[in-house]
Amino acid sequence: MLSQSLSPAVSKLLREDGVPVEWAVSPGYVDYPVAVEAMEARAAAIAAGEAPELVWLLEHPPLYTAGVSSKDEDLLDAGRFPVHRTGRGGQFTYHGPGQRVAYVMLDLNRRGKDVRAFVRGLEQWIIGALGEFGVAADVRDGRVGVWVERKGPGWSREDKIAAIGVKVRKWVSFHGISLNVEPDLTHFAGIVPCGIQEHGVTSLVDLGVPATMDEADEALRASFRQVFGPVVRKP
Repeated sequence: MLSQSLSPAVSKLLREDGVPVEWAVSPGYVDYPVAVEAMEARAAAIAAGEAPELVWLLEHPPLYTAGVSSKDEDLLDAGRFPVHRTGRGGQFTYHGPGQRVAYVMLDLNRRGKDVRAFVRGLEQWIIGALGEFGVAADVRDGRVGVWVERKGPGWSREDKIAAIGVKVRKWVSFHGISLNVEPDLTHFAGIVPCGIQEHGVTSLVDLGVPATMDEADEALRASFRQVFGPVVRKP
């Protein structure tokens, strides 16, 4: 369940006509350039009224991506994994096995034409999905993504569990989110994730939640319906 009620701004992300979003899950690993090419084509088709909206769930092989705000000094180990320069918002991030990437191609012409509300909706979507596992998560001013607070005897810290990086063209979104289910967290050491040095990264399994990718997908689908409306599984 969502940790809080949707704000009026986020609630307008629901389509008035109730047309469902296609929901696709790719098996195996999808190469990043292949995914970008497919997203570009689908977003253009949506903008032209030739294709329905789509949420595409997949995993990538290990790689780093650099958003439009990335700084070269935040790439700490350029030779560790392939580095892809991309047109999405944000800075450096990591993608790899055990991380669920969800590329979100929605027609914001039909969802309020408000990019800020759209990003808030993505945050609420992730927070709601994590709530399905009993994980309390939230956002932080000045820090992109979704965060969890961790505490122990005499210590506390905040770790990032999900990243957000989107692009909007002709009011159609693409790129999207990544949720750490069970990635190798040491792979993040080759970058300064999203330009934030003073905080770490975590995952569902790292938090003691032994979730499978299928279970994460179901939680994402349930939460997505609450924020953005119905979905239909793509064959």
